[in-house]
Amino acid sequence: MVTLGLFARLEAKPGKEEAVAAFLMQGLQLANQETATPVWFALRLGPTTFAIFDAFGDEAGRQRHLNGPIAKALMAKAPALFAVPPAIEPLEVLGAKLPA
Repeated sequence: MVTLGLFARLEAKPGKEEAVAAFLMQGLQLANQETATPVWFALRLGPTTFAIFDAFGDEAGRQRHLNGPIAKALMAKAPALFAVPPAIEPLEVLGAKLPA
């Protein structure tokens, strides 16, 4: 059961929208390798606004993710891709319907 999550809001620099989308698709490959990250979504909220939502079974999994390759890649690419630094918000999952 997932109980904790993260929501990262990302605002692309002008002209970098497709580069952000491609970067997020690469993130999916990394997320598939993280056993402590059972839920991971890359989202497009608008023409220049993107987000990542992921969820975890416990705080240890969330911390492994925050210290892992996706977070490191996100912060390394942030100056080139994003108009403002990523806003990463921890959250509590109150309910979820996931495939069995």
